[in-house]
Amino acid sequence: MKIISRKAPLKALVSNAKREGAVIGLVPTMGALHEGHLSLIRTAVSNGDQVVVSIFVNPTQFNDPEDLERYPRNLEADLELLKDQQVDILFTPSVEEMYPEKDERTFDLSPLDSVMEGKFRPGHFNGVAQIVSKLFEAVEPTRAYFGQKDFQQLTIIRRLVKLMNQDIEIIGCPIIREPDGLAMSSRNQLLSPAERAAAPLIHQTLKRATAMKVDHTPGEIRSFVISRINAHPMMEVEYFEIVDDQQLNTIYEWNSTLNKIGCIAVQLNEVRLIDNIYFH
Repeated sequence: MKIISRKAPLKALVSNAKREGAVIGLVPTMGALHEGHLSLIRTAVSNGDQVVVSIFVNPTQFNDPEDLERYPRNLEADLELLKDQQVDILFTPSVEEMYPEKDERTFDLSPLDSVMEGKFRPGHFNGVAQIVSKLFEAVEPTRAYFGQKDFQQLTIIRRLVKLMNQDIEIIGCPIIREPDGLAMSSRNQLLSPAERAAAPLIHQTLKRATAMKVDHTPGEIRSFVISRINAHPMMEVEYFEIVDDQQLNTIYEWNSTLNKIGCIAVQLNEVRLIDNIYFH
């Protein structure tokens, strides 16, 4: 695994690999790696890609400076996890490398960026688009791999590729969960033992919600999920919405032919957790 922190040598390495016929798979991450990230890497390897992993905590997607400061970082532990994963290139740029000057670009992501995460984290998805577009420009991958836990982000990145008219296949990979159902997330490292014990309530509630589809409306299920989680003294639901998985429009009736997904964000004391589940 070659570790590179500058864009120029990264571009040169990738160009050489492409000339030799390699298919480049990019796995963008913000570090604090876990089994969810490794599953993306394994998928890329199984597709026969030459794998580029990036680790970069992107400041432009944080609208809360304290959240940026608190985000877990441990490059040594990340390197230990990656050493057996058949990663070809690890890209670990500095903020100055990725943003030599302020990025003033704005992306037309409407209406995908105005609901759910976008409503509660203004500017977040524009920051995501800034860094992902920079990574796509630096790596020029054939395929890029993202986890479905960040479902709204995945939808927006598919839109971004169309906006930029790029020939990059965006591959969404399944949520990886702990044995008790908690969706794996770098933010889980910030949970105290008591918070970690409480966190599986989120997925348990989502699973129960899907079973209620037979005899409850989407609105009734939304009320159930919010009230059940809010009843926990450490938890507060920021949003729970049942939307279609293409345009993220709210679903009001089950007879819609669109695929339906329930997306949630929960504040567990100081730690913000997201999850989602399909309503089949």
